[in-house]
Amino acid sequence: MGCGKRQPAFTLIELLIVVVILGIIAAIVVPQFSIATDDAKLSTLRTNLSTVRAQLQLYKLEHNDNFPTDNTTFEAQLTAKTDAAGAAGTDYGPYLMMIPENPFTGTRDIKTAKVVDGSGANKAAWYYLATDTRLIRANDTEAHHDDL
Repeated sequence: MGCGKRQPAFTLIELLIVVVILGIIAAIVVPQFSIATDDAKLSTLRTNLSTVRAQLQLYKLEHNDNFPTDNTTFEAQLTAKTDAAGAAGTDYGPYLMMIPENPFTGTRDIKTAKVVDGSGANKAAWYYLATDTRLIRANDTEAHHDDL
């Protein structure tokens, strides 16, 4: 074994430059994915709200111009068959297979008052008021979701 030819290799400086360039590219690209995720969640939220609101209008049409009474019977009145008064029956419905999930909270529960808690505790996916012109809204801490 003698001194042979030295194999070509990268220097430490060259490797550091490549790592820095990859870090800069990652810093630019990664935030774009999180923005796309939020946009997809917002689109899903809008679609879910549109679907539920359309089914509420159909419910009202078939139930003597009345919306579901409150959140305690809301889910049952929309996901099961009911009579003209909204009680369990066989005349109308179901309007939804299940209450859709709010993509921001990951839950399906419904309250009659808006519950916003910074820690996420006791936060419902939706809130429903038959007296509200929009009937059902997404419950979220971000202000722009309240206007959907």
